[in-house]
Amino acid sequence: MTSYKLPAERTVTAVVPNTAWLISSGDLRPSANEAGWPTQQQLESDVTAALDALGWSVVRANPVDPATGHGFISSQRMGIEVFKGIPTDAPLIVAEAVWQYSHHVLAGLRTHRGPILTVANFAPEWPGLVGLLGLNASLTKMGKAYSTIWSVDFTDEWFRNGLREWVETRHITHDASHVHPLPSLGESAERELGEALAKQMLQEKAIIGVFDEGCMGMYNAIFDDELLNPIGIYKERLSQSALYAEMLTVSDEDAAGVDAWLRTAGMTFLTGTDDKTELTEAQLTSQYKMYIAALRIADDFGLDAIGIQYQQGLKDLVPASDLAEGILNTTDRPPVFSRDGKRELHAGLAMPHFNEADEGVAVDALITDRVWRAMGLVPDSTLHDVRWGEQVGDDFVWVYEISGSVPASHLGGWQNAEGWRQGPVFFPAGGSTINGVSKPGEIVWSRVYIADGVLNVDLGRASVVELAAEETKRRKSATNPEWPIAHVVLHGVTRDQFMAHHKANHALIVYAPDSDTADRALTAKAAMFARLGVRVHLVGDTPLV
Repeated sequence: MTSYKLPAERTVTAVVPNTAWLISSGDLRPSANEAGWPTQQQLESDVTAALDALGWSVVRANPVDPATGHGFISSQRMGIEVFKGIPTDAPLIVAEAVWQYSHHVLAGLRTHRGPILTVANFAPEWPGLVGLLGLNASLTKMGKAYSTIWSVDFTDEWFRNGLREWVETRHITHDASHVHPLPSLGESAERELGEALAKQMLQEKAIIGVFDEGCMGMYNAIFDDELLNPIGIYKERLSQSALYAEMLTVSDEDAAGVDAWLRTAGMTFLTGTDDKTELTEAQLTSQYKMYIAALRIADDFGLDAIGIQYQQGLKDLVPASDLAEGILNTTDRPPVFSRDGKRELHAGLAMPHFNEADEGVAVDALITDRVWRAMGLVPDSTLHDVRWGEQVGDDFVWVYEISGSVPASHLGGWQNAEGWRQGPVFFPAGGSTINGVSKPGEIVWSRVYIADGVLNVDLGRASVVELAAEETKRRKSATNPEWPIAHVVLHGVTRDQFMAHHKANHALIVYAPDSDTADRALTAKAAMFARLGVRVHLVGDTPLV
């Protein structure tokens, strides 16, 4: 008789009543995990105290590693190993005070049978809210049930009541009255335009160039071809190594031309000589070469939009991609010519760039570009992290912030843009941001995401408002002062409604000259999405034509 060595049965830890297990997904970069650990410890202490008041205990699934000095799950393999010790049916809390790589914990969460609660501190210093929203979006894409909650100090009645609901019912109910399915659109020029543009995309198709997928663990930002192809969008899968190789072929003279154009247009740079802590001319030259290389590759493949991952991979080779990305997203930008110098590439147009290779933004930016250009509007768009916010008078004013890749037009022009060095914690090779404050005005915000196995889009109206200089300085200093900021007031959406429903760590924004034009453009955009078969949700006060 043949004898085989069967794997040993895994010992199953018993579920203890009134006990929740806690994990924290972290960054992949050791420097970020080390710097953010004290904030994470405070969050976990606050959550533990709140559960203790309800008669519950908390078990941390993995101890602090004496070698690293933190308790974050810092890789997918580590996440799988940690989950082996968690009772499969136990209530589980994923607590996030920093940016986290969702894929570190998704393998364990996918097969966990107990109730899952994601929780974050509502604070500016570290992007815990951004990490929470990215994880929530990943769980939504995965079709995994979860509850979510957040708090400034974990003592407010709203948080306490939500936590009590979760321990009693294993679920938290949030107000979703601000979200509505798109109604049937009446006859209008905007509907006709959106449907005609959708028909064109389906017939002629579009290509998005992705320089490596899965940036920073964002499972939610990877869209399968089976979802993209039916709406006329196809991928050109490119390698960041090809981008780097192309950068090596760009001449110093071509890079100097970009520099001269930007400085003539009014952009200023805060430069120094210490490569480790200051922005240097060599870093800028590398970023200009990336900009030129990206457009030449886009020309090679006939791309309609591009997305550079940067983190991880390129961050160990070259300065940040943000300056190149922001220039690409701006209609008024330095000219780039083909390798033989005979053709200007994509002349007079922005090349939509989806930062962090977020393919939800790729779809959104591509459609926005076509609608806005067809309406004779400036199509420059950008994604922002949904970073944080506070009440100002009668309005809750969000901090929308991104790592430096805004189009200059959002700041009111290149003369309002400053180049600051990226922080060494996340960007060891440095590089310039496009820093500034987004101009006041009317915007359309949106997000394309995957839920129930299909493409969805949330569309809403908002205003970028002007705050006092001291308040702007405080907000930037509390987050990342080197990054561009937008003070955003959502129309008809409260803080907690937005947090509960938003299925992404990013939102895309695009300006319109006035409220009426913004409403008409949103209608055309909604019509285009609907004609493509995307499930459209109107969020908040969204007047349609």
